[in-house]
Amino acid sequence: MCEKGGFCGICAFCGEARSVMDYRLVYENWISNPALSAEELSELNAISDNEKEIEYRFAKELYFGTAGMRGIMGMGTNMMNVYTVKRATQGLCEYVKSLGVMAKSRGVAISFDTRRNSELFARTAAGVLAANGIKVFVFTEPHPVPMLSFAVRKLSAVAGIMITASHNPKEYNGYKVYGEDGAQMSPEATAKVVEYIADTDYFSVPCSDVAPFDSPVENDIIRKIGKRLEKSYFKAVLSASLSRKIVKKQAKTLKIVYTPIHGSGYGPVMTILGKLGITPSVVKEQTEPDGDFPTVEVPNPENAEALSMGVALAEKIKADVVFGTDPDCDRLGVSVRNPNGEFVALTGNQVGILLTDYILLRLKEEKKLPKNGVIVKSFVSTGLVVPIAESYGAEVVETPVGFKYIGEKIAQYEKDKSKTFLFGFEESCGYLRGTHARDKDAVVASMLVAEMVCYYNYRGISLFSRLNSVYEKFGYAIEKTVSVQYGGINAMSEMNALVDGLKGRFINKIDIYNVKAVRDYSSATALTNEGDVISLDTAKTNAVYYELENGIFVCVRPSGTEPKLKIYYFIRANDRSAAEKAMEKLTEAFTGLLAEKK
Repeated sequence: MCEKGGFCGICAFCGEARSVMDYRLVYENWISNPALSAEELSELNAISDNEKEIEYRFAKELYFGTAGMRGIMGMGTNMMNVYTVKRATQGLCEYVKSLGVMAKSRGVAISFDTRRNSELFARTAAGVLAANGIKVFVFTEPHPVPMLSFAVRKLSAVAGIMITASHNPKEYNGYKVYGEDGAQMSPEATAKVVEYIADTDYFSVPCSDVAPFDSPVENDIIRKIGKRLEKSYFKAVLSASLSRKIVKKQAKTLKIVYTPIHGSGYGPVMTILGKLGITPSVVKEQTEPDGDFPTVEVPNPENAEALSMGVALAEKIKADVVFGTDPDCDRLGVSVRNPNGEFVALTGNQVGILLTDYILLRLKEEKKLPKNGVIVKSFVSTGLVVPIAESYGAEVVETPVGFKYIGEKIAQYEKDKSKTFLFGFEESCGYLRGTHARDKDAVVASMLVAEMVCYYNYRGISLFSRLNSVYEKFGYAIEKTVSVQYGGINAMSEMNALVDGLKGRFINKIDIYNVKAVRDYSSATALTNEGDVISLDTAKTNAVYYELENGIFVCVRPSGTEPKLKIYYFIRANDRSAAEKAMEKLTEAFTGLLAEKK
């Protein structure tokens, strides 16, 4: 037990996992609690002789960070279930109430994706909010993350909840919390919510009836989000289009394939493309919402496998481009034909490069490129967009990983008018054009990719050839992400300890590359090769970034939601062969360096 008066999670306050005696006690308390249904009790009784399973489920609490919480569904304190959802929501309720009476009346918006139990968890969260006298705005059917972000701002809600585990396997679900700005909740606000969660018992949270999910009749506390807001969202997304006239000329002959991968993107993506006059061929087997995602191993459009059925359809109808969205429709994956006629899955960085180039090109051609235009990207995303943007007279601003930081920049620029936001992206297939949302938006990204295909087809160019033209002009770029999985009950603390050990130490070289500076984002400082310590104008986050020559970099950061150490590499060279060889050497050198630090 910790000073908060209860059993805390491994990352919540005390940083230590529960002892065998503690987690066994918590397990026994759960199975003896009358609140559990017969089915829930049966699930827990079934593991009574499985010590490892009891330890996994009860030795810690589900971590709640700035991205909310995410976990495997099932009974236990370290699992996603109605009790962990109730407890988290009660923590949010206490935070909202701490903001005053007006915050309660402004309310909280809720959406959910197509995963198993997503609607149940959304209903549960709505019931807890209502029981606390806090107004609730609900999407009563699955809707994407960007529409939730838009709704929070449009409705002037004080917060938002999105039930989703994004692109994780079917066994997972999650709970994302958004601030009043429509971006994922800030670290400062999240810390306060976590404190309230820690003081909340799992089984004493009040929960009201949520009839408005099923009934056409609304009450004063729970309100449905209707078609009017959806129309406003589509109008805002459509305003980000750049090639309406060309699309009109090309749309009838356009052959592209889209798949929602059983997620919430089908309706919104088809609606926005329809408004442009584009009718993609759709993978019918993947249009129905299905939380088991039966046609893919993992519903992650970052993986080529997730788009394989789309590619098969594209081969059949002789289409050149395939794109797909994940369950909550905030990520977009793209595959294109190469000169040999084979489909190649583009990385998130490559799509970011293409969209950056396309957006700036079209704005320049239309004489709409502002002098203070800015591209905002996470610092682990490709560095190639820097020379691309500079060639158009635009600037690139970097943020920590997490689209909320890009959202913060949008809000800042709207307030101080210092820059004009043109496009934001992360290497993990997240993109945003427009200021209608404060999170990545695969609806607007789908629209931009479709019209980009039209634009280049009109000019007799394929997306693949355009990407190669960019490489020929600015250098061939390769980006690589390596994930190191940590195991055991203390995995998160061990992983973070390794990253902490890299801070404050200067390294002169990594392979053949001189180190210009080592950035410690946890202190927002950089140690230069001349021994100077300089401040970084950035939000603080746990990451160490090695700034090498020629814009090359290596970055190490622990995942915020799971025990994975992520290492990001960026190389730029004269051609592909040179870049691949350089990447191999750089990876080998840095892997050796990490081994020395362990």
